[in-house]
Amino acid sequence: MNLRILSSLLMLAVVVSCSKATSTPQYKYKKNAGDGIAAKIGDITITDKELYSGIEADIFDAETKVFQIKFAKLNQLIVEKIIAKDPVSKGMTNDQYFEKNIYSKIEVSSKEFNDFVAEKKIPKEQINPQITEKIRNYLSMQKKESVLKTWLAGKTSKSGIEVFLEKPMRPSFDVPTEGSPFTGGKNAKVTIVEFSDFQCPYCAEGAKVLKKLKDKYGNKVKVVMKQFPLPFHSQAKKASVATLCANEQSMEKFWTMHDRLFSGQSKLKVEDLKALAKNIGLKSDQFNKCLDDNKYIAQVEKDIQDGKSVGVKSTPTFFINGKLIAGALPIEEFSELIDQELSM
Repeated sequence: MNLRILSSLLMLAVVVSCSKATSTPQYKYKKNAGDGIAAKIGDITITDKELYSGIEADIFDAETKVFQIKFAKLNQLIVEKIIAKDPVSKGMTNDQYFEKNIYSKIEVSSKEFNDFVAEKKIPKEQINPQITEKIRNYLSMQKKESVLKTWLAGKTSKSGIEVFLEKPMRPSFDVPTEGSPFTGGKNAKVTIVEFSDFQCPYCAEGAKVLKKLKDKYGNKVKVVMKQFPLPFHSQAKKASVATLCANEQSMEKFWTMHDRLFSGQSKLKVEDLKALAKNIGLKSDQFNKCLDDNKYIAQVEKDIQDGKSVGVKSTPTFFINGKLIAGALPIEEFSELIDQELSM
């Protein structure tokens, strides 16, 4: 290789090396000073408020997953240490201890099996030995989980379980509710705001949760409905307008239509909405004109924008005194938060 070629290659290597050194941002990680500043670029400042705006729910979800991983390991350690102190566990593995002292009486009855098949609407022709085994194993695991919780509650009834893991804080928002239909106590201490879509199957489950909460708490809570029809649900926006047309005549009729639409989501065509309005006792001429004129479409669009402004990305999404709950979670999740708010 002659000197000219070698020199050219060396120069190229230097250029490439320098290029690589400046091709990525030079992040300098520093200890947070507690002044609400997330980053500085010369005279440009990014605040913590700007950083977290719009991603509060995503951060909460991620922190919750980390907490659940830690909590699962914590429960495992608690159980293992309690078993280790039990004299009868000597010479046994944990699994042997479970089977002999905790799970020994667990059985899945034919009634429980049949009830599960009926609930899940599994066709009889699909019930073969493999499916039967899977269902029985699933039901057995559920029972084991319940029995283990009962056993642990008994073992710790006197001392309780002090946990020093910090639970993630739900993000809180100021949710606009003025002019929206509501039920329950007008001046209740707890307000539940629901953003929902009448064509969304998960929202139908969310409506069932809401009904249980209304039955449980009565006028201790105020339940507010906000419209959030998703763009890929072609009939949802018209259904939203229909419920607001019902609300024009009676807020009670709004909730009647709300419940009926969620229990019959296959009937959301305009003619279905008009038939339902007549069926529940609304004035047909007034309702039909309201629906045909799309009278409340502006309110629907405002609800959508209100939802987006407080982090709603999917349906159903709930806010309990401003604290976000995404999805039709078990009623226990709602009750825990409602009880906290009522006790404050």
